[in-house]
Parts: sequence; structure tokens; C-alpha cells
Amino acid sequence: MIFRIVFLSVVLIIIELYAFQALRTLIKLKWVLVSYQIISVLVLIFIVYSFMQFDRSVGQTKQTMFTMGLVLLVYVPKLILTLVLLGEDLFRLGAGSINYFIENDDNTAFFSSRRKFVSQVGLGLAAIPFMSLIYGITIGRYNYKVIKQRIFFPDLPDAFDGFTITQISDVHSGSFDNPEKINYAIDLVNEQNSDMILFTGDIVNTDAKEMHPWIETFNRIKKHEYGKYSVLGNHDYGEYVTWPTEAAKEENFQAIKNLYGEIDFKLLLNEHTYIEKGEDKIALIGVENWGQNFKKAGDINKASLGVNQEDFKILMSHDPSHWDYEIKNHDKNFHLTLSGHTHGMQFGIEIPGYFKWSLAQYVYAQWAGLYENLGRYVYVNRGFGYHAYPGRVGIMPEITVIELKKGKNVA
Repeated sequence: MIFRIVFLSVVLIIIELYAFQALRTLIKLKWVLVSYQIISVLVLIFIVYSFMQFDRSVGQTKQTMFTMGLVLLVYVPKLILTLVLLGEDLFRLGAGSINYFIENDDNTAFFSSRRKFVSQVGLGLAAIPFMSLIYGITIGRYNYKVIKQRIFFPDLPDAFDGFTITQISDVHSGSFDNPEKINYAIDLVNEQNSDMILFTGDIVNTDAKEMHPWIETFNRIKKHEYGKYSVLGNHDYGEYVTWPTEAAKEENFQAIKNLYGEIDFKLLLNEHTYIEKGEDKIALIGVENWGQNFKKAGDINKASLGVNQEDFKILMSHDPSHWDYEIKNHDKNFHLTLSGHTHGMQFGIEIPGYFKWSLAQYVYAQWAGLYENLGRYVYVNRGFGYHAYPGRVGIMPEITVIELKKGKNVA
């Protein structure tokens, strides 16, 4: 623990020194430089103080999210600036070594002066994440996108050809602070007029009380002809805070499960139901959370007990790693799995149909959008809400509309 604190302190000092050097190269006004130093120290003191005040019995609060946003807003740009100037220093060290040891030039200073141009480039590059993070906090976190996905299945029952499903996931109601924006998102959900709506978990950050101000809002989600179903996410178990007693933790867990019913969603807890249309039916299966690095309460065998191998199956499982580790090669042939959980890290670059990148891809093999393995699919929703960082950059909050089609998928 002490080593990590010392290491982090050294890194922060290096970052601050390099950032100040870049500013000093471009600006000569003493009062500006002094003001910058004072502000930097005050911000650092506030960040340290806020983290020291973190109460594990409470968990994430508006202040912790503000602090996390401030950390990213201040130190990501400074880190980029540091890397640029560090690169210049390595170049200056190499050039100085050549002059001194190879060319034996004693009249030239070993280290050349820091170039103003490099500092300008560094500050320009640093401005990109700085402005992006501000956008993510002020606009991006509520910049809802409706993403439509058509998926073909050769063995889809005839009556379900063209059947539509709206999926939402990762609401994280404890993070919300703008009723107007949330009502707008609910309007978007209703406008899709899907046959069925599925909610793949994480209704709160930790405490059932977080959802209480939003129950009426989410009850505005209209009834869907073929139902409203949900499963639990990892945050719904209340495992990221310290509870005074196990009884208090269990009471909160029961209250969270009840929340889904209070907004008129049928919660599937390692169980299944059949959706019937005409003379055909499909199996809808819901498991509790199963995560490679999180709670493993999901039991796919229990949930699908009595479901036939030839039945067309849609599975709701919050964490896409469940699909990767257990579902995609399962003997029962789960045709389509709907997940969430990753949020796409709430930060990345996405050009629909051409390119997408996020740090999430280094943690999850399936992290946003549609993935396929031997004719079995998983769709990973990018999330309705936000958590930890109070914003979204590049990876926007998502309302998914999936259309089931009979036939072969066209590449």
C-alpha cells in the first residue's frame, strides 16, 4: 500500500512538472504561472481530500462522480502533454550524447533548449481529451441513440419473422440528475413501438433508494404486447459497499428485486417463460448475474431446465463474458443473448459500420454491438445510464431495437 502511494505520488509530481514546463515555454507572465501553480495545488488537495472522504458504507455519490470526472479532466490531458515532452527529452538526450561522445563537440550545450513548437503540439493534443471530457459531462451522458439491429435466423419460427425487441440496460439510476433528459429517453423507448421490451440489469448503483425518485418516470414505459422482462446486473446485489449487517444487505437486495416489479417488468431469476405468437413460440430465458470477474449467481442449466434443444431461445444475461465462457458453445443452442454491463467504458471512438475502439475491448471480447459464433449471437448494449465517470465520450447511451428475421444472414 505504501509503495503504491509513493509510486502514484512520484508519477503525479512528474506529470505536474512536465505540464508546468510546457506552460512556461509558451507563457512568460509571472502572475499566470503562479496562478496556474496555485490552482493545480488546490485541485490536487481537493481530489486527495475527496478520495479520503470516500465512505464504503455509502458507495458512489454525486461527489465521488464529480471527483472522478475532475481527475480525468485534469490528468488525462496532462499525461498526454507529459508523454509529448518526455519524447522530446529523449530526443534531446540522444542528440546531446551524439554531440558529446561521438562528435566531441564541447562548445554545444549537452541539452538543447526545449522547443516552443513541441510544447504547442503537446498542448494542442492535450486539448482534444480535455474538450472531449467536458463534452461527455455536459452533453454526452444524455445523448441517447436508438440503434437498430436486424438479425437473421434460419430456424426462427414463422410467426416471429419481423418480431421487434427493445433492449435497455445499465440504468444506474443513482447517477441521474436531469429529469427532463430521462423523460426524453423514455419517450424514445416508447416511440419504437416494439413487440417486447427487455431490461438486462443494473437498475441502481448500490441502494434501492436510488431508484425511488425515478419510479414514476420509468412507469411511463408503455405496456408491450408480448411483455416487459428483466434480469439482474452485478450492481443489483449491493456488493460494492460495506453493509452494517448481512440482514441489511439482504433487505436491500429484496428491495432492488421489487423495484423491477414496481416499474412493471417481470424479473426472471434463473428461469424461463415462453412467448407465444399465433401457433409458434420462443423461449425467453433470464439468468442472474454471471461475470468472469464478478458475482456468479447465474445458472443457465437451471434457467433452461425443460427447454428443448430445438426451441428457439433468447437469453438475457447481464455480463457478456457469460456468453463468451459458457453460452456460445452450450449444447442447448442459445440463438440470441442480450447483455450490457460494459458501458463501452463510456469512452471511445465509434464510426458506425466502419470503426469502433474503446479500452473496454482489452477487458471484454464482446463489449459493444453484435457478435457471432457459429450462428449464435450476442448483442451488448452500451448502457442507458453512466457510472463512476459522469459522462460519455464517443460511446453514447443506447436504446436498442432488434428485429428478428427468418433466413440466412447476408454478410
